[in-house]
Amino acid sequence: MPENLIVRIQHSIEDIPAAEWDACACPPQSPRNPFLTHAFLHAAEASGSAVAERGWQAAHVCVEDAAGTLLAAAPAYLKSHSMGEYVFDHAWADAFARAGGNYYPKLLSAVPFTPATGPRLLTRADGEAGAVLRDQLITGCIEAARQLEVSSLHFNFLTRPEWERLGELGLLKRMDQQFHWRNEGYHSFDDFLAALASKKRKNLKRERREALSEGVSIEWVTGADLTEAHWDAFYAFYIDTGARKWGRPYLTREFFSRIGETMADEVLLILCRRAGRYIAGALNFIGSDTLYGRNWGCVEDHRFLHFETCYYQAIEFAIDRKLQCVEAGAQGAHKVARGYLPAATYSAHWIGHPGLRDAVAEYLQRERAWVSEDIDAVNAHSPYRS
Repeated sequence: MPENLIVRIQHSIEDIPAAEWDACACPPQSPRNPFLTHAFLHAAEASGSAVAERGWQAAHVCVEDAAGTLLAAAPAYLKSHSMGEYVFDHAWADAFARAGGNYYPKLLSAVPFTPATGPRLLTRADGEAGAVLRDQLITGCIEAARQLEVSSLHFNFLTRPEWERLGELGLLKRMDQQFHWRNEGYHSFDDFLAALASKKRKNLKRERREALSEGVSIEWVTGADLTEAHWDAFYAFYIDTGARKWGRPYLTREFFSRIGETMADEVLLILCRRAGRYIAGALNFIGSDTLYGRNWGCVEDHRFLHFETCYYQAIEFAIDRKLQCVEAGAQGAHKVARGYLPAATYSAHWIGHPGLRDAVAEYLQRERAWVSEDIDAVNAHSPYRS
């Protein structure tokens, strides 16, 4: 361990100075990921969305120097369930419970309710100094898991270099896939269409026509143009979708007001209006090179409007802003026909019980092979022209 470094757990992001956290989360040498900012995590916690009462007790692991300056950090939460994570370990929990063990609480390093790839081992240093700090942070996270007497430690939606390093240090490596759109230097949506195979191009044009055929218009709202009225409308969509799909929406109404106040320039609402009122919308976050699609909802059903709002409008915005990628959220093989191709996602897992660890390790070895084969198979049937 480098001399004079202190590892501590902070049970609220509010107890960490925003400037110090952001110096680690958003260093100048790295692309900006809005979900790792102090503003986003503070909104999740202060709004009552990611709090102990909902199974998300903050336990951020921090590495400081002797003067108390934050040098590295991992966003982390003590979890009493596995909801809102998008890396599914319910079967592991069930198996451990049947064997007489307690899987919960566990320690999770992730962004609450957000299946978006980004660094989890945050440091203000780069090069060799950064690598040393990241290794110290990993050691600190494992020691925190032991001291907290949890069953396991999980890092979700890692970057690939982090995943590889965690594997080298003995953590179990898991792989899954999402579907992302890549900007191949397109200057317009028509340029993107021209890259598709003829049948796919015709289907996509038809879907766009039908989505707007009943008098629906689309608005992009971001920055200073965002108002509480916009958030009221979107929250109604969010609640409707959450109630139908999961029964319990994760985010409180206050969360949306907070991100509107503190990070409006990194927020894009794509809203659909018909007959003088908003009827649907999608919430996106804007990174330095990526548009992240997060939530969708509607109070009227219109064929293909979900695809138009969440996928095609996102592509148009990315082309307009010269962004390199659209991450449209978890799951959804139907995205492939709309120009989104598979991208591997990564997680790593430390499990304290040897028997459970061995069983999970054996399963993950097979699962990685299945995922790789599926990615290859989907890419072999790409919607793009050969």
